[in-house]
Amino acid sequence: MEKGPVTVIGAGLAGCEAAHFLSRCGIRVRLSDCKPKAFTPAHSDARFAELVCSNSLKSNDVYGNACGLLKEEMRRLGSLIIGAADENRVPAGGALAVDREGFAQAVTDAIRADANIEVVCEEAERIPEGYAIVATGPLTQGRLAEDIRQRLGGNLAFYDAAAPIVSADSIDYSKTFVGDRYGKGTGDYINCPMNREEYEAFADALLSAERAEQHAFDRREIFEGCMPVEVMAARGRDTLRFGMLKPVGLYDENGRRPYAVLQLRKENCAGTAYNLVGFQTNLKFPEQKRVFSMIPALKNAEFLRYGVMHRNTFLNSPAVLNADYSLKEDGSVFFAGQMTGVEGYVESACSGLVAAINLALRLRGKPPVVWDAETVSGALCAHIAAQTENFQPMNANYAILRPLSETVRDKAVKKRMFAERSLAKIAQVREYLRGALGVRAEQ
Repeated sequence: MEKGPVTVIGAGLAGCEAAHFLSRCGIRVRLSDCKPKAFTPAHSDARFAELVCSNSLKSNDVYGNACGLLKEEMRRLGSLIIGAADENRVPAGGALAVDREGFAQAVTDAIRADANIEVVCEEAERIPEGYAIVATGPLTQGRLAEDIRQRLGGNLAFYDAAAPIVSADSIDYSKTFVGDRYGKGTGDYINCPMNREEYEAFADALLSAERAEQHAFDRREIFEGCMPVEVMAARGRDTLRFGMLKPVGLYDENGRRPYAVLQLRKENCAGTAYNLVGFQTNLKFPEQKRVFSMIPALKNAEFLRYGVMHRNTFLNSPAVLNADYSLKEDGSVFFAGQMTGVEGYVESACSGLVAAINLALRLRGKPPVVWDAETVSGALCAHIAAQTENFQPMNANYAILRPLSETVRDKAVKKRMFAERSLAKIAQVREYLRGALGVRAEQ
């Protein structure tokens, strides 16, 4: 049994989710947040779980969308965040969009009314001692950021500049060729060639495409680190051909060099997802789909993740975190939220829920839950712990799931099978938590 309260730093989606689950296990929580005495550059509402960008939590389709499946996994584990979202839903087609003020109020009321949770208004300056969950979000700064950097050996990034990722089975391979520049490699890249007409149409579309609005705190660090593809295109007609689309050293099966070529690189060992090499971008998501689909091989591409460029303090998690979100150097301290390298509202909340479950089990001396990649929540755990040369944040998508044991061509059937397998695994987890923690996982 715990000797004192568990410290949770940050009352955003992940922190509130974590505090709520720990409380339901009968564990006392000290939840600290700088609001309302201070706000980050992105926040303005004194309530907890403030949604600072879109009010959409993306698709609610359990059997046709990976993020929809993740929501259902969380519902079945008793998620505070998904429960509040369901209660404050506004019409948005197949998406789960919320009345942002009603949603934040519901979460805040639940936290403040909880007798097991002590809410403290203070700005954390260091990683706490004892059992704790650090969930301070992508704008972690000041003394806490410095303490994290010093303690974890510099394994901290300060911006997120990630290229889009497409599903491998949505690429038109008849319009590609395999090969590495100058023949140096083992056929590691899929090359998507363009002729002059296709290239110029693509470049023109980039110039006219609508860009995502940037906050003032986003601008300084990102553009020092890398250059968005649309900014490169604005520098001259052939700038891209001398940059990320240069054809030099690449020849198709007929020995011809393309006018321009986009290279795709494997995003995972299974080869189910490919990264658009060098395509960091600040275009709005629908514009990315429209413009990048002009590349012939990507005409029908399914985008698993769109490119992002924004201020985002996140850990090099594979170097410092275990798959249960605990620190490798100190298993009593867990991290949660976007700082761990999960991307998105739902994914952040999920990390808080999983971290709290694992911490509660550790406090009670029970074996941990084995979060494997048969569930979306488990696949995100695997992502933050998987060794890689260039760790980047990831959102929920089918490519990170463990492949099915059989080959299924029909995409709809395949997605349903993923969901059925996942929810069967979640049912097992839920039963285990009932016995190990003495609580019913569902609300």
